[in-house]
Amino acid sequence: MVWVEGEPGIGKSALVAEALAVADQPGWDVGWGGADQLTRLPLRVMRDCLQVRSDSPDPRRAHAANLMHGRLSEGDASANGIEMLLTLADELCAAAPTVLAVDDLQWADEASLAVWHELATSISQLRLLLIGTSRPAPRRPEVQQVRTAVVRGGGQVLRLGPLAAPDVTALITAMVGAVPGEGLRRLAAHAAGNPLYLRELVDALMREQAVEIRPVADIVARLEQLPASLPAVLDGRLSSVSEETAQLLRAAALFGGKFAVTDLSVVLRRPVVDLAAGLREAAGAGIVDGAGAVLAFRHALIRESLYQSMPEALRTALHAEAARELAASGADVLNVAQQLLSAGRPGAGWSRDWLVQAAPALAWQAPQLAVELQRRELEETPVGDKAWDALIVGLVRALLNVGGYEEAIAQASKALAVMTDPARRGEMSWMLAHAQVSGGHSYEAAITTMRQALAASDLPLPWPARLLALLAMYARETNGFDVSRTLAYQALTAAEEAGDLSARAQALFAVWIIHSIARDHAAALECIDRTLLIIGDDPSYDDLHSIALDSRTFTLQNLDEWEQASLALRQSREFALRTGRPDRATLASAAVLRYWLGQWDDALVELGSDATDVPGLVYSWLRERWSALLLHGVAALIAGRREQRTTAGQHLREGLALPIENLTDRENRDFLVAAHALSLEQSGETRQAMLRLAGLIPRPVNEMTLTHQWLPDLVRLALTVGERDIAQAAAEACQVEAAAGTRPAAASLRCYGLLESDPERLREAVTHYRAVGPAVELPAALEDLAVVLAERGHEEDARAALNEAAGLYEGMGARWDTRRAEGRLRPYGIRRGVRGRRAARPTSGWAALTPTEVKIAALVARGDSTADIARGMFLSRRTVQTYISHILTKLDASSRVDIVRETLRHGVTP
Repeated sequence: MVWVEGEPGIGKSALVAEALAVADQPGWDVGWGGADQLTRLPLRVMRDCLQVRSDSPDPRRAHAANLMHGRLSEGDASANGIEMLLTLADELCAAAPTVLAVDDLQWADEASLAVWHELATSISQLRLLLIGTSRPAPRRPEVQQVRTAVVRGGGQVLRLGPLAAPDVTALITAMVGAVPGEGLRRLAAHAAGNPLYLRELVDALMREQAVEIRPVADIVARLEQLPASLPAVLDGRLSSVSEETAQLLRAAALFGGKFAVTDLSVVLRRPVVDLAAGLREAAGAGIVDGAGAVLAFRHALIRESLYQSMPEALRTALHAEAARELAASGADVLNVAQQLLSAGRPGAGWSRDWLVQAAPALAWQAPQLAVELQRRELEETPVGDKAWDALIVGLVRALLNVGGYEEAIAQASKALAVMTDPARRGEMSWMLAHAQVSGGHSYEAAITTMRQALAASDLPLPWPARLLALLAMYARETNGFDVSRTLAYQALTAAEEAGDLSARAQALFAVWIIHSIARDHAAALECIDRTLLIIGDDPSYDDLHSIALDSRTFTLQNLDEWEQASLALRQSREFALRTGRPDRATLASAAVLRYWLGQWDDALVELGSDATDVPGLVYSWLRERWSALLLHGVAALIAGRREQRTTAGQHLREGLALPIENLTDRENRDFLVAAHALSLEQSGETRQAMLRLAGLIPRPVNEMTLTHQWLPDLVRLALTVGERDIAQAAAEACQVEAAAGTRPAAASLRCYGLLESDPERLREAVTHYRAVGPAVELPAALEDLAVVLAERGHEEDARAALNEAAGLYEGMGARWDTRRAEGRLRPYGIRRGVRGRRAARPTSGWAALTPTEVKIAALVARGDSTADIARGMFLSRRTVQTYISHILTKLDASSRVDIVRETLRHGVTP
């Protein structure tokens, strides 16, 4: 990584260009992009840098372009696009040594900065030279974060200062063909060592024929006015071209550093062929570079000078005219929107109509841009105008997409009192309810919003069905299970009557929640499968599709279908990879599933795959509190059971600091509660540990919380401190859960086996876990069986159960569980046999790699990219990066080359 910074014109781009020209090698893949003040479209800079075009001869780039065009119409467009570009970059780096250079990062949009940052944090895993140039100001916080990533990652920061006097003399000599005299040197001093200013100043003197060789080069005429600044001298360059060409260039400056000749043709209302002569003249004068359909100003400062030389009133008028002409030609909505925004004022009647049509696409692809445009347009649109309702709906939709919940609530609340379009009013109510919950307001407020909307006599289809589906999900927070169930089925009936697929899918998901709460997991599975069948591969349902696949994984776990749950997780990952979506939701699901399967190293990798996220950038993962509760809980529980007290304590502090404010929070806190109880037990506070776990019962009737897996530990702790009533209550609560499925039934056998010292029930539980799973429950049941057998004097059988339990614990690294099991059997004089102990796994070197890490190392050695490995193993790209990072650390390696070398040395193949 190289970060080049310095003032405008100091030579940053020239230095990078010269370096790449000297070092260019056959087979390198080089991409270059640049940001400017006018271009605020998400990912435009990195799309240019990676040359993502649908007409690209490279099928990978063309595929990414088509995928982004087809899949950025719904959901978090920036996050999806970021993931697609990162996957493409990974594939390019695997195929060839790759150079990505971005000019003027100080102007880059947040999404492009996020891509740059992610590439920087994974630089050791890529065949990549990453170069950025930046001015010292403006120093935006997001840009500073990216620069910090360069420094932390061992990259080079090059600060370019002014040229020294000998270099100034050498540059002038090279330009004019002779050593500069005193007068010329004095004038050149005004450039203060800035090479661009110096070159332009000397070039202006040469054009004015003010320099003569005699024998040194010196000025021969007194200049009437010396250009006082670099922009001023650059503006003087226009004097070398005709007025017609100058006018053409001013129009081109409206588009930023690069411009399409076709867009220029549209704006000037002249055929492309008529522009050819002027563009050739501009190229000959050193103002523009390039050939073909897209041209670029030779230097960003030249464009800035051209742009700033126009009076502000003229600039805004030209932007408004450009927007109108582009819209009339059917140009991309983002290009039109960019021109409208730069106009700095509301458009005429055409822009209002255009914005109403373009609002949905803008809200997803560039929501902040949509917010600014619609907010401005609404200021000039009277309430009651036919466009007002549509504009305010578009504004609230865009505000939701940028997380502006408070403004969305304020705008929607005011709008509902005056809106005249019943369909728009229904949509606004639906969005307001979302904003109220997402913004941390009470569920009661959202429920009131929806009930008021449903009470309207003129509410058209399909809004009753959509509102009922959302109401069913929110109502269980305050109105209870029965009301929620009634509403869910009402929503489903209304959706089917309306023939609205979206409403039907949302209603089915609400019914899935009802079945899951009732512990009818077979019916829940059927419900979620119907949802997936309805939405199919329609990109407009991508968000719901992702949630449904994740929910299917959860349901299959509840049915003790562990292999099918693993397959469902793979299908979730495959969907995310296929559609280019960030794999956020599956991180939590994967961590939980791998916990129960006893694959704790893999669970921790899933948890750690978010480690490179940077606050403040748009590429932000797992913002929801429920997932943070779950992930901190799983991490703390694994660390606690492995006796990694410092790590467990850190996760507990962070997790317990999160407020439990709503039903969703309560449903996802169980791992954190279990980890806290474990920590208390390890500190000798057994009674407090028991009371902490006892807080999980009784389960509220409207909650989906799973409790049975924690209740055998509650029985054990209660019996330890002599609280048999609590142990009895825990066993009874588990028996209630057992009525709904096989997995709670096995937990119930454990509870009553402990409560009644019944080895037969415990043997039955062991048999279930051995045959069905989950793997993590088997050693715990064996430990309980060993204790009860010891109580009854069956010493050999107890020792055999202890040895098996301890061996399984050691396989997961659960040192605390091993010590606890041994401690529970010690009063009976029962100790493990010597052959029962395993050697601890090494912490470094090849032997320290987990089975998954060995597989990934072999795939790296084969030459697979991170994206290839992710697709082949149904993991997220970020998870694979975390695995590779762990492999590098364990092997004390610095790059993939070292992994290849070690893999070949050990003879491992995929």
